[in-house]
Amino acid sequence: MRSARLIPRSRPAVVLVAHGSRDPRAAASTEALARAVRRDRPEWTVRASYLDHAGPRPLDVLAALPGGSRAVLVPLLLTAAYHGRVDLPAVIRDASSLPVRVTATDVLGPASPLLLAAVTRRLPPDGLDAVVLAAAGTRDDTARGTIGDAATALGRHLGLPSAVSCASGPGERADEAVRRLQEAGARRVGMAAYFLAPGLLYDASARAAREAGAVAVAEPLGDAPELVRLVAARVEAVLSGSLATAA
Repeated sequence: MRSARLIPRSRPAVVLVAHGSRDPRAAASTEALARAVRRDRPEWTVRASYLDHAGPRPLDVLAALPGGSRAVLVPLLLTAAYHGRVDLPAVIRDASSLPVRVTATDVLGPASPLLLAAVTRRLPPDGLDAVVLAAAGTRDDTARGTIGDAATALGRHLGLPSAVSCASGPGERADEAVRRLQEAGARRVGMAAYFLAPGLLYDASARAAREAGAVAVAEPLGDAPELVRLVAARVEAVLSGSLATAA
């Protein structure tokens, strides 16, 4: 981590906040996204942070900023479930003692046009006749409903029948969703990835989809250009005052 004295106070600090994973591929993917945002918006100081497992923690990054800095937390989350509703507000509360002005953006999901474009980018351009949107899953009913909404929006965007699968918690698993679409007449089912980074849950969904006969399995979103633009849009909404500031 760069020392605070090397970060100009006048530059907004953009802190990407990922869930974190024991799988080192997840942190590597988050760092790649941070680099892509940094290249796209060189006027910002962009840092990656993690709520669990990998480091640094968001509060560590905020504490390293010089006094008077403006910091924007971007939750790298696709639903407003526990981490978005509980963990992020806790970070902002804990940062209240720091001499830094802290704001959090909305989560990236559930179904903005840029997010749908990023999901679509990872799929083959043609040849599918149905798609399963595979997600990590959540026990939050409302958040899980937004994943279903995203699957519906993706199907509408592609002009294909769609289904949703969850690697954990309630809901169909990827193999069950693939087979259900096959039973309805689909012959070439693809799996779209509602995952920002690789990890155990993504691997489980990809393996299950392939075993059920999916003809294409998309990679996680990673540093897709549309995702970079979506992060930038979230930050710009805060910097322009479009969202209420929490300090």
